[in-house]
Amino acid sequence: MSSSPTSLLFFLRSNYHDIVPSSTTEADIPTLSTTLFPSQTYTEPEKTELNKWLTTSSHLVDQSEDVAKHTERLGSLDTHLATRTTLLGSKPSVADVALYHNLAPLVRKWSPDERTGEKGYPYIVRWLDFVQNSPVFSLKFGTEGFEEKVKIELDDVRFVRKPIDAKEEKERKKKEKAEALAAIPTLNGTSNSQKEIPVGQGKPDIPQTSTPATAIDNPPKSAKKEKKEKAPRPAKAGPKETPLTPSLIDLRVGHILHCTLHPNADSLYVSTIACGDPPGTDNTSTHEPSGQIVRTVCSGLNGLVPIAEMQNRKIIAVCNLKPVTMRGVKSAAMVLAASPRVKDGEDPHKAAVELVSPPEGAEAGARVYFDGWEGEPEGVLNPKKKVWEMCQVGFTTTESAEVAFNGDAVEQLREEGRSKGLRKLVTTGGGVCTVKSLKGASVS
Repeated sequence: MSSSPTSLLFFLRSNYHDIVPSSTTEADIPTLSTTLFPSQTYTEPEKTELNKWLTTSSHLVDQSEDVAKHTERLGSLDTHLATRTTLLGSKPSVADVALYHNLAPLVRKWSPDERTGEKGYPYIVRWLDFVQNSPVFSLKFGTEGFEEKVKIELDDVRFVRKPIDAKEEKERKKKEKAEALAAIPTLNGTSNSQKEIPVGQGKPDIPQTSTPATAIDNPPKSAKKEKKEKAPRPAKAGPKETPLTPSLIDLRVGHILHCTLHPNADSLYVSTIACGDPPGTDNTSTHEPSGQIVRTVCSGLNGLVPIAEMQNRKIIAVCNLKPVTMRGVKSAAMVLAASPRVKDGEDPHKAAVELVSPPEGAEAGARVYFDGWEGEPEGVLNPKKKVWEMCQVGFTTTESAEVAFNGDAVEQLREEGRSKGLRKLVTTGGGVCTVKSLKGASVS
């Protein structure tokens, strides 16, 4: 059976005709994420959330839904996307494609105030712009049978919202959970909020027996059991040592919003960088012009990289090094750059330096990792364990100027037989991070 030209199934087949077979049905849509994005894996909770968003997506085009409910759905979606790149956080899924298909015609008609005004939905607009431009989704526009992209003026921000307070949001969710629990009826028909046991009567009365209480409380000495000597408790095992892996390093796409000269150091730049941090993250602040959560980062690139190249551009940032104060300015991340390997005695500051760039379309905050070394990064790297120092010696560039990790260069990984050879630095969508031209360079 052929699908309607306005249906989600038709949209999927048209945009992904080479990987979505014509035999695909509506019932198959929830399982298409791994087909569309084969580099991704989805946990069971993520699959459940994905199905929830597919349902929400279908409700947003329900013409019979009342205005208040529709507005509530959009508000909840906007809040959800305030701190996320995609519906699942950073992973692309078929739910993003479905939601784009259903929301694009709606957003196309929104006025500037409906988009970014005080009562607008700016995070929906940002997410939609990401989906339609990101090579991760590879949606088709402008060719025969395809509409144009939704035109979005990124600089037209009518109202800058106050960042969400993480503590207040946590308390709000806790209160909602408690209220929901209180409303659930128990087995005897009362709610959890009702007192089932009167105050002061927490223990039931023990019925009296013919045996006097004193006989129970004070049995004859002959009836008492001899106390057994307690066996010594085994010593508690210490914390399990985390194996060395470059995935412990929190590498992300960063967007330099502004870069200036350090007021107290000729060799340093001071950059304002959005790294996708949620509101309330330590060592961050709010960039007033854009409302984004940003980090202040000092880098020793003055004289090595022109300051013009440090303005309004995407970079790769190391986000879990312990913050350091550099000549009076606290630096909360590090900008990755490549430089030629120098021989002993050579001045490293005279060599060319090239910033590491994420693939085109990568969003600020997107996780970056070395292929084959997936895993969760540490919150803050412990300087004493030297994770960054040990792994950084393996950061390099290939003959095609792609950034990679050479595990063979890391002594501990080589000795443990876990080096895995040369692995490229990629985003969650599979794109590779690169430099302009340097080959076989050191990256730090």
